[in-house]
Amino acid sequence: MAPFRYAIFGSKAMQANSATTDFWHVLKQEAKTIADNEPLLASYIHACILTHHNFESSLSFILSNKVADDVMPALAIREVLDEAYLLEPQITESAIEDIEAIHRRDAAVEDWLTPLLYFKGFQAVQIHRIAHYLWNKGRRQLALFLQSRNSVTFGVDIHPAARIGKGVMFDHATGIVVGETAVIEDHVSLLQSVTLGGTGHQSGDRHPKVRQGVLVGAGAKILGNIEVGEGSKVGAGSVVLSDVPPHTTVVGVPAKVVGRPTCPRPCDSMRQNVLEDNGQLQQGN
Repeated sequence: MAPFRYAIFGSKAMQANSATTDFWHVLKQEAKTIADNEPLLASYIHACILTHHNFESSLSFILSNKVADDVMPALAIREVLDEAYLLEPQITESAIEDIEAIHRRDAAVEDWLTPLLYFKGFQAVQIHRIAHYLWNKGRRQLALFLQSRNSVTFGVDIHPAARIGKGVMFDHATGIVVGETAVIEDHVSLLQSVTLGGTGHQSGDRHPKVRQGVLVGAGAKILGNIEVGEGSKVGAGSVVLSDVPPHTTVVGVPAKVVGRPTCPRPCDSMRQNVLEDNGQLQQGN
């Protein structure tokens, strides 16, 4: 699958709509293989993938059925998603980059269809993108409804105003909390139970800014209007209360600098062992 990934994402000349079409063709081929090999999933695969004419239609069907409840039917939610994908095509482009990021970073993922169908971290981020779209359009009550359904359905609580880039992976995702003024830039990986929170009852800009290339380990708590610099790594279970310089590794309660990541973008390598980064610091001194 690596050559296909390069064909879509490695060529600047390829237009976004062409890339989306090529990506959709590969998803349908994978879906046909699954339907042929696993009869018990055939009807599910047909409903989610094979009956649709493009990626946006499939994505809106899957997500709307996930977050619908007894009061708000899937059809009503799907109309909102379809509108957002039509008016803001970058939402779809970001979803594809999220899948590509998961495919590259997660050793357990061997195809492109798995994140779309089964990964709640991916699905939660996509629901947030719609909530954020609604928030910016002034439809804030509906945005808050989707935030609530996102939290109930996937165990991920993201305020609709929070800004999230593309190529983002929420790995496992359970218990992730992202506050109102938080920013997650492009190409970031967060593991389960991460909190990007405030430190009190104050209003205004009060949540973390996570820059490109960052890896945040499981259970880390990053609190306050602070910056986690580009290409840095936050160790599992850490509590971060002050700025993290670019291309450094922090760990502990409170978190302290212990070294440098062994690669420029820890989000891609997913190497969570901070001891190897300590060796990097010692060699650099």
